Amino acid sequence: MIKDRSEMNKKITIDLQSPQGNAFYLLGLAEDLGKKIGMDKGERKRIKDNMTLSDYTMLVEIFDKHFGDYVDIYR
Repeated sequence: MIKDRSEMNKKITIDLQSPQGNAFYLLGLAEDLGKKIGMDKGERKRIKDNMTLSDYTMLVEIFDKHFGDYVDIYR
């Protein structure tokens, strides 16, 4: 079946073992993606604040919860 170009997988891929997997990169990406998908400033701040409340594993889980539709994350 031939699909329309708009159906192409446009997800961002992140390998947590690479430099893109560091917490600062993920926090910045949360801000950028949040803007692109129309989240207001307060919502983006709440998400990033929650990401920094605990450890790295929780940060990744919260990021995935909010942005998993746009990002594929690999361990």
